[in-house]
Amino acid sequence: MKLGMVGMGRMGGNMAERLRRAGHVVEAFARTNPERTATSLPDLVSKLEAPRIVWLMIPAGDPTEQAFQELLGLVEKGDVIVDGGNSHFTDSKRRAELAEKQGIHFVDAGVSGGVWGLENGYCVMVGGSPDSVSRVEQLFLDLAPEDGYAHIGAAGSGHFTKMIHNGIEYGMMQSLAEGFEIMNSSEFDIDLHAVASIWRYGSVVRSWLIELLEIALREDPGLASIAGYVEDSGEGRWSLLAALDENVPAPIIANSLFARFASRQDESFAAKVNAALRNQFGGHAVKAEGEK
Repeated sequence: MKLGMVGMGRMGGNMAERLRRAGHVVEAFARTNPERTATSLPDLVSKLEAPRIVWLMIPAGDPTEQAFQELLGLVEKGDVIVDGGNSHFTDSKRRAELAEKQGIHFVDAGVSGGVWGLENGYCVMVGGSPDSVSRVEQLFLDLAPEDGYAHIGAAGSGHFTKMIHNGIEYGMMQSLAEGFEIMNSSEFDIDLHAVASIWRYGSVVRSWLIELLEIALREDPGLASIAGYVEDSGEGRWSLLAALDENVPAPIIANSLFARFASRQDESFAAKVNAALRNQFGGHAVKAEGEK
């Protein structure tokens, strides 16, 4: 198959390469990437034969919206637009409806695999009509490892599933972080790398995240080179909002998100309030600003 890939970052570039290795022809457009083969979206579309396939692999929000709207004016009836970024599922539902009015197929593909996906394959969660998905399904099959792809349901469901996937990921990562901090702070001189290493085999908590943590601790045993500042890309927030909308309790996802917020504070005002209150009602000592 031949397709146009918009975005050649850490995910898009590797996905394009994996598809090329599977025998597909990938034309690419990325504003700042020297590996691009097209200079603009119109140029990219001109390099594709009908029915065209254009895959968006760019940041969610305005960048994806602008590219999608421009593509609507460039592609034709029967062409397919795939959004493989982390768009909000409501945006994907709306874009599918807009595309359908013009006879254009829209597919939302939640993709997980990170920088390891080129060699290991990507887990691909796809939403869209059966007709739309069938037109590009071979791409998903070639991106994924065996049994790593599924057509989840209607338009929006692929990105909804990926959103929840990332919310779960937040909770799993936070539980590992807390457990290793407890061990690191204990009275025992625990070899944390050794723990991560053996937990990969036979343990009920063995996982790819444990494997990645073993690599990180092997390369930097005390993680001294890494700042304790954790960003979030949005999906954890969206997962929590979905839980609120559906009246579903999700305390682990909520707490893991708030832990990320806390990691970005050089000085917590809430901690100051706590210290001041303890001093007021109990006479507990407080530390002066700058005192450790």
